[in-house]
Amino acid sequence: MNCSPNCPRWFVVSIFFLVLGGVVMSCRQNHQYQDLRKQMVKGQIATRGVADENVLAAMRKVPRHEFVPEGLRQAAYDDRPLPIGSGQTISQPYIVALMTEVLRIAPGEKVLEIGTGSGYQAAILAELTDQVYTIEILEDLGHRAEQTLRRLGYSQVEVKIGDGYLGWEEHAPFDAIIVTCAPDHIPKPLVDQLVEGGRMVIPVGRGYGQELYLVEKKEGQIRQRGIIPVLFVPMTGEHTEP
Repeated sequence: MNCSPNCPRWFVVSIFFLVLGGVVMSCRQNHQYQDLRKQMVKGQIATRGVADENVLAAMRKVPRHEFVPEGLRQAAYDDRPLPIGSGQTISQPYIVALMTEVLRIAPGEKVLEIGTGSGYQAAILAELTDQVYTIEILEDLGHRAEQTLRRLGYSQVEVKIGDGYLGWEEHAPFDAIIVTCAPDHIPKPLVDQLVEGGRMVIPVGRGYGQELYLVEKKEGQIRQRGIIPVLFVPMTGEHTEP
């Protein structure tokens, strides 16, 4: 701020304390959110059996409140999904942690996410590996998520606007794929884009009949194991066309 020699001292002092007050309030909010994340991990995630310390550390670190609409930030660490616009949701924290743990991601592995949504799941993945690719079919949502990820420093996440059912052939094969919307069957293009020994976690089914599956590719074949019943928004795109 520039101030002439005739600028009243009280004005300069007032501006100083106004700025200082804003900094103090921001620090206080950050500490509050950190405490909420710790409580979230302890009370909602670890107690339900998620034990991978790398996953728990990522859940403690990523500021979930930055990925929800401003009016819902106080509810960001609640034990439930939240609306993020365009008829989409950010998943319940426990589900995010569970799906991430099931994938068993190692540093340096290449991971594809189908359904970027708010960008929160991609940020969690980016805490575990430096190769994260994510696809969102809704253009406005995808661009908003990309802006949030860049603002928070997750430059290693590459976002594409497109049909996730088809995967991302340009960057295939992937060590792991996570799908955060529910098709009514396991998409063959995604299976084809897994490496030998690759893993995919995906909700399959319609409405309240969905099941979360771990799919593993071995010797060109897939093996699938049901994990828990879930409820995700349906996958849209090519597979839904008549």
